Amino acid sequence: MSVYDAVEIDRLQGGPADLSQYLGKAVLIVNVASKCGLTPQYEGLERLHETYAARGFTVLGVPCNQFMGQEPGTSEEIAEFCSATYGVTFPMTEKVDVNGESRHALYRNLVTAADAEGHTGDIRWNFEKFVISPDGTVAARFSPQTEPESPEVISAIEAALPA
Repeated sequence: MSVYDAVEIDRLQGGPADLSQYLGKAVLIVNVASKCGLTPQYEGLERLHETYAARGFTVLGVPCNQFMGQEPGTSEEIAEFCSATYGVTFPMTEKVDVNGESRHALYRNLVTAADAEGHTGDIRWNFEKFVISPDGTVAARFSPQTEPESPEVISAIEAALPA
C-alpha cells in the first residue's frame, strides 16, 4: 500500500497537490519549521533535492506548527522565508498536524514505520525524515537530529532511487 493512497493535501501556495505524481520516484518527506534550532537543515535538504532530482528524487517539505509554535507563519510567509533564506526549490505542502487527533492522513500512514532504533508512532520534533520508495512505501525513517546529508540518509535515498 502506498503512503499516498487516498491522501488529499494542498500545496503551500494553494490548490491540491497530486501526491500520485511521486509514485515511481524516491521522496524524502520532512516535517519542517521556520523558527526551530534545526531549521538550517533546509540547506542540506535543498542540496539533496538538487543532487538527486535528475535521478527521480524529490524532497517534500510539510510545514507543521505543533512543536512549540515554531512554524507560525501563513503559507505566503513560509514560502517567502524558505525561498529567500535557504533557496528552497523543492515542493512544500500546506501546514498540517503530524500528531494527535487531527493528524493529517499522510502522517497516519507514515508514523507506522520504525526508525533504526525501533521508534514508531508520534513524530518527535520538527525535521523527522521519511524516505519513500518509488512504490510509495516507507523505506527508512530518521530522527529529527539526523542531518539530511548524513551517510545513513544518503544511503537510504540511493537505495530507493528508481532503477
